[in-house]
Amino acid sequence: MARHTAQDLRSENRFAVLHALFDLGPSSRQELARHTGLSQATVTTLVGEFLAEGVLVITARERGGVGRPYERLAIDPGRGRIVGVDVAETYVAAAVYDLTLGVLGEGEVALDEHENGQGYVVDGIVAAIGQAVDAGGTGRDRIVGVGVSMPGHVHPGAGVSVFAPNWDWHDVRIEELLADRLELPVHVDNPLKAVALSEMWFGVGRGVDSMAVVNLGTGVGAGLALDGSLIRGATNNAGEWGHTLLELDGRPCRCGRRGCVEAYLGAAGLEATLAAITPDHPALGRRGQRDFVVAVAEGLAAGDPAVRELLARTARYLGAALGDLVNLLNVPTITLTGWMSRALAEWLVPAVREELPRHVLPGSLPGLTLQASPVPGNAVALGMAAFTLERFLERLGLASPARARVQ
Repeated sequence: MARHTAQDLRSENRFAVLHALFDLGPSSRQELARHTGLSQATVTTLVGEFLAEGVLVITARERGGVGRPYERLAIDPGRGRIVGVDVAETYVAAAVYDLTLGVLGEGEVALDEHENGQGYVVDGIVAAIGQAVDAGGTGRDRIVGVGVSMPGHVHPGAGVSVFAPNWDWHDVRIEELLADRLELPVHVDNPLKAVALSEMWFGVGRGVDSMAVVNLGTGVGAGLALDGSLIRGATNNAGEWGHTLLELDGRPCRCGRRGCVEAYLGAAGLEATLAAITPDHPALGRRGQRDFVVAVAEGLAAGDPAVRELLARTARYLGAALGDLVNLLNVPTITLTGWMSRALAEWLVPAVREELPRHVLPGSLPGLTLQASPVPGNAVALGMAAFTLERFLERLGLASPARARVQ
């Protein structure tokens, strides 16, 4: 791990002030100092830098008794617009945010999961962004950056999709392709890093320093934060928990191995489990994965016996796989996110809570919590918007914190 320099500390302090404003809303310098634990002098200096760049505005001047009135400060939502994009194998979802990361407009384009052309995927991304921009009434000249999450192994420093197994992509310079089309600053990253950052900024990460954010959808993975740091790994490939082993020589996985967690807990894995229970179940053979998951949710609500057995098996698979994750990392908090989690959380979360104690070592069980993520909207797009906000502040000379570096 890199040594912290004085500049690193200054950057971390800047983001502590920024995060405090996200937590507290309009605040005085004194309130920011109390919330962050920074000295009054440090907060005053950092606030001055933010004001000079137009990132903060003075919303009110109030008198609290004897002495000079104090100023109440807030992030200026009108300083710019940010686009966050969630690219999955079956869809592209985009959202336009103001600088406080409030949603202004959204767009979504369906993708054919069997189509893997680079031009096809780029066209889908551009179309979804166009929808979001139009819905938000945003002029492109106001957009300060676009954050795009790509499935698979992504090298954000180089802007490269190193490997996307579903599309058989290898070393695709996706950031360059998008920047040429959009004529805007673009930052690419992996969805597991995006959901972890969104949870750190807007979810349970406000109250805990260590957690696993488990994303369930077409693919499966875990965004990780330990002691307040986003974990990337040596090549930004940390969190590929979906490609750890659940069953030796088990189901084939799209990564080329057999028995991976994803082969049982991804959308296709749930289809395979239901097919093993009732091969002719009407939920099978739907046109898309989302339609299948909607049918599963409807079956659970209706008390369908086959779908209830699917839930029981899925809870056992997920409980065992999460048990391994907890036993390895000793994280106290797990949140479930992703489109499939949202659709099934009402039934899946309590079933997995019941299952977890059978798989977690006694020393890691006290205080362990599992819940659906409270982050609103699309957590991947929001996380990419937060990354893009960090990059925007870097360009202003307000560098992002050392905690966002590779750990």
